[in-house]
Amino acid sequence: MPQIKVYGAPWCPDCRRAKKFLAEHRVGYEWIDIDADPDGLAYVERVQNGGRTIPTIVFGDGSMLFEPSNNELAVKLGLSLRAEREVYDLAIVGGGPAGLAAAIYAAREGIDAIVVDRSAPGGQAGVTEQVDNYPGFPEGIGGAELADRFVAQARRYGVEILSAVEVASLARDDADDAVVLTLGTGQQICASAVIVATGSSYRRLGVPGEDDLIGAGVHFCATCDGPFYRGAGELLVIGGGNSGLEEGLFLAQFADRIRIVSHSGLTASQLLQEKVATHPQFVVHTDTEITEFVAANGRLHEVVARDRATGEEMRWQPAGVFVYIGLDPNTGFLRGTIELDRWGFVVTGDTLETSLPGVYAAGDVRADSTKQLGSAVGDGIAALLHVRQYLQRLGQARSVPVNA
Repeated sequence: MPQIKVYGAPWCPDCRRAKKFLAEHRVGYEWIDIDADPDGLAYVERVQNGGRTIPTIVFGDGSMLFEPSNNELAVKLGLSLRAEREVYDLAIVGGGPAGLAAAIYAAREGIDAIVVDRSAPGGQAGVTEQVDNYPGFPEGIGGAELADRFVAQARRYGVEILSAVEVASLARDDADDAVVLTLGTGQQICASAVIVATGSSYRRLGVPGEDDLIGAGVHFCATCDGPFYRGAGELLVIGGGNSGLEEGLFLAQFADRIRIVSHSGLTASQLLQEKVATHPQFVVHTDTEITEFVAANGRLHEVVARDRATGEEMRWQPAGVFVYIGLDPNTGFLRGTIELDRWGFVVTGDTLETSLPGVYAAGDVRADSTKQLGSAVGDGIAALLHVRQYLQRLGQARSVPVNA
């Protein structure tokens, strides 16, 4: 798509949703904050004859959408929202590295597969600035580029990929030895086997002020929102793991100072800890908890924290906050259908099959997985090989006459 302009305001939830949708689909856009840009506000009022509906999204061809739904954005971007058929050998739920690796192997095995993803293919890898630990890329590779390569390889083998469509539920149809998936669009598709590879989402702090300030000073994706803070005095990163320190190092190009806050100690790799320790722009606080985000005029104004050892209260005024405190599995649609562990991750056996026959799980969504890109790819491949064996057994059983 040509250059897209998004007119909106930080306090607008629909603006945050639209920006997230565009970022997940790796669609470039220019953000115009109408609260801070009088010309931007005047433009919105002019094209709406005095109205102020936001987000107002202007496309390169001159067309506009006002407060569009994700479905409307998907249609405008040329994304298909309907599966080509209603019956497949395999349905893969989730188009991240695990799901796409499974799809590539499925296509090579002659297994008719569809990938269904509620956002965009590529998963979290697609919104990661730099991937330095994936084999075959000694200099590292941009997350978006790596994700695009996964997608291109899957498409090369003719894999059908349905993006911006979620799976609302799945159910076993024992009469047909199949699994029925109901999509968010209302369409139903039937598959002989399913691989769940829906990954996980960033965990929130759950402190006062957080929900109201998401997208208005509180963020979970440095790649998506870091560039908006170019020239900032200070940015705050919450989390002492690999993600927190990696994203902090990325954000250092935009701000004079990066403040790292960890609830306990730093758990990132020694290499990352050394990079941060020797970086002149970093200040690190361990054994520190965030207690509140304070807003002013709809934006982040202040962060309140407490030293867990001494009880001392601290107050900082960063331009923005980026939260990296762990992941929650994307398994809401599976509750009551498949066995999950106490954290909501999918429980699998040695063959990666779940408690529902014909349904397998791979990648970050699976209990006991390592939550690493490389292992997610391996998980997807392993799940597909087990699915192949399952389909072979299923085909042999179906070929036996009923009265045999």
